[in-house]
Amino acid sequence: MSFKAFQPTDIVVSSDSITATLWSTNTPQLTTFFTSSTQVASTAGNYYYNVYQTGSTISGSAVQFALAYGNAAGSGSLNFNNLVNGRSPSSTIYGQYQDLVLGDENTDFIFGTITSSEFIAISFERARYKESLFLGSLGLTIKGPIAASGSITLTDNSNYVSSVAYTNGGMRVFQLMSGSQGVKFSGSATTSDGFSLNSGSYGWFLPDIGTILLNPKALSSPTASGGIGFVFSGSATASAAPVTSPLVPIFTAISGGASFYINSQETITSDFVFVRPQSSEFNYSENPSFISGSTGEVLYSQFINSPQTYITTVGLYNDNNELLAVAKLSRPLSKDFTSEALIRVKLDF
Repeated sequence: MSFKAFQPTDIVVSSDSITATLWSTNTPQLTTFFTSSTQVASTAGNYYYNVYQTGSTISGSAVQFALAYGNAAGSGSLNFNNLVNGRSPSSTIYGQYQDLVLGDENTDFIFGTITSSEFIAISFERARYKESLFLGSLGLTIKGPIAASGSITLTDNSNYVSSVAYTNGGMRVFQLMSGSQGVKFSGSATTSDGFSLNSGSYGWFLPDIGTILLNPKALSSPTASGGIGFVFSGSATASAAPVTSPLVPIFTAISGGASFYINSQETITSDFVFVRPQSSEFNYSENPSFISGSTGEVLYSQFINSPQTYITTVGLYNDNNELLAVAKLSRPLSKDFTSEALIRVKLDF
């Protein structure tokens, strides 16, 4: 075993951005959507619905994303306490995203130029989107409540902005527009930005936390204004629950659209370490079978003046001589005084 200290020029750091499909189906498009009746009927169902790619009881079924509805006034869900108006699961969801996204519970969400007191949150399962959502890969189709209302497909406007906007929470934010896979759809029912005519953008695209916030006002607009006439089934009061949870029509609209494109993205950082055995180095072996146990002499004279070794392993040590990593060569590398070698070791983090 021989040691050699690395020089600054022996180590190079490289970063590569890798995109991949987000869904468990390993395809860029999700076309089937299921909820779990057990989860929906539980207390958690008041706050969010988990959405699966297959029936939740089928082997291989996994959560793809969760749906939640947030409302500043607490509308859309029953109050926790009849004596405290406006405090309900929907107000809790709204406040949670205020803190997470905006960093201030007194700041409102502004979709395009329209301030909104409500949103529909699509939060992707953490294991699905890895580091972030891939910009320009979104294509979410949402179907209207009746056949005449048709459907709308939404994407982010990352390809149409000259600079990236950040929330007070320190995360990138892009507006949702009419389009698919980063390409804007133009039409008389939308503005030049691809937003609804009177209700702002269709929401926010937050790639760094794997979240989409839909703007219910834009979706509720009539078809002539760029919406689909999206409506909730009822509203809650202090004494009466909504006819159905707002999450029911939300899920129905997304599952009815039957098309959800999105990809994930992650940055792989690699350290390349270059090991350079020069002609005068690593030519002698410390294998005990080469040395006489009684005299300490080399048993084979040809290894004195014309030694030859075979490099099979590279060990990376710290200053305390502690082994940190081991690299195995695909085949032994012959080494003697007449040859030099260059071994590249790649460390991924």
